[in-house]
Amino acid sequence: MPRPTAVTGDVLFARYAFPPNELGYCGPDDAGVLLRHATAATVPAPEITRRARLFDGAWPYLELIAAAAGGMDPLDARVVEAYWVGNELLDAVDPAVLAATVRTRFAGLGAAAARRLAAGPARAVAHHSFHVFTVYPWAALLRGPNPGTALSVLDSCRIRWGTVTGVDGDRVHVRGQPLAWDGSRLTLGPWRTEPVRWSTGDRPPGHAPPPGAVVACHWDWVCDRLTCAQAERLAARTADQLDAINP
Repeated sequence: MPRPTAVTGDVLFARYAFPPNELGYCGPDDAGVLLRHATAATVPAPEITRRARLFDGAWPYLELIAAAAGGMDPLDARVVEAYWVGNELLDAVDPAVLAATVRTRFAGLGAAAARRLAAGPARAVAHHSFHVFTVYPWAALLRGPNPGTALSVLDSCRIRWGTVTGVDGDRVHVRGQPLAWDGSRLTLGPWRTEPVRWSTGDRPPGHAPPPGAVVACHWDWVCDRLTCAQAERLAARTADQLDAINP
């Protein structure tokens, strides 16, 4: 995987949306279409746009960010980066508008999420971490009989950042901070190293992110290499959303 470079928004979307699509959680069938575009940009961009619209979790946020930025394309690279990683475009989205959109577009919003939005819509941000920690029900399920499952899903579904420490075939070892649950608060826990796929076996070894590279991970997949500034923004947005849901 080469150094961080400017890519088109459709490619960037494919890089981050492929993992849950592969697992059958979001988007249309045939995740291989996104994979091919994420790794080689071989699929016509209009087809990626059509597929992106079918991601009912991500697309409403992209539309909101694009509209607040003055009518940008929802798949503009800056818009896509804002949602998955974070950038200044998020600050233009009115939290009250976002909260209202969430209540309308996600009819199955849990009671805990509804209470948080009603009590403090100012913490609503059009970022993937907000969707994971507030809109999805898993944070509330941490207080249920099986918190380990909820914690695992939350940690995998958020965009994680970490540093590559080694390459082992189609996986790299990434050092980062997993989520931790102490029975009351959800936080970032002690540092650890985990194996994460960077390839499905059909990419040349030279494309692997090298040791020392900072990467973004989503489920069991390395989505992209990050600059230090991007990693800092992702960490800050994640910390803010963790703070918002903790007592």
